[in-house]
Amino acid sequence: MTSLLPPPRPVRPAAALPAEVPHRFSGRQVLVDRPLRLGAGGRRAAVEVQFLRECLSHDLSVMWEVDAGDPLATSDTAYDVTLLGHLPAPVPAPGEPPELADWRARRAYGQLYHRNGPGFVTVLDRREPPLAARFTLDHPDLLAAFRTTLDATAVADLDPRRREAVGILARERLVLVTDGWVVALPPRIRHWPVPCTGI
Repeated sequence: MTSLLPPPRPVRPAAALPAEVPHRFSGRQVLVDRPLRLGAGGRRAAVEVQFLRECLSHDLSVMWEVDAGDPLATSDTAYDVTLLGHLPAPVPAPGEPPELADWRARRAYGQLYHRNGPGFVTVLDRREPPLAARFTLDHPDLLAAFRTTLDATAVADLDPRRREAVGILARERLVLVTDGWVVALPPRIRHWPVPCTGI
């Protein structure tokens, strides 16, 4: 006997997010269980940036707050915070600096992303609209450095050629280098809407 019920919809697997950032899922929303310290720099900040980038890559909504002692809460970070403007912004907090409210207001899906090709990676950067840029990373050292830094990586662990490549990627604002750690900023785009002209 044939069933009249439609086949069950496939269950979409949960995104693989860095486990070092304690979080839980509520549908398509990720709730971060402790305040983040993106402005403090170093390994923890690099891992937390990687976490937010992966949430964005899977088009997940993220609820996170800035740690009260984090330099991000006082606009005193050691690096240019506009590098993070494409990532999910923190929830509003009383007395926060205007840069955080601006981050929430300006952020849009698809401002910065990468796509993999055979032997290359294409990156589109529209974080600053008048300075929009497209990059094709096909040089072996640049490509290897970019792929390595998809996971937060200690700069000291890179060989000299990859360290040089990281310097080039940092000048183009495609990686965050902070206190001896580096992490790639563009998420891999997996979900639309991204304008067809952007691919």
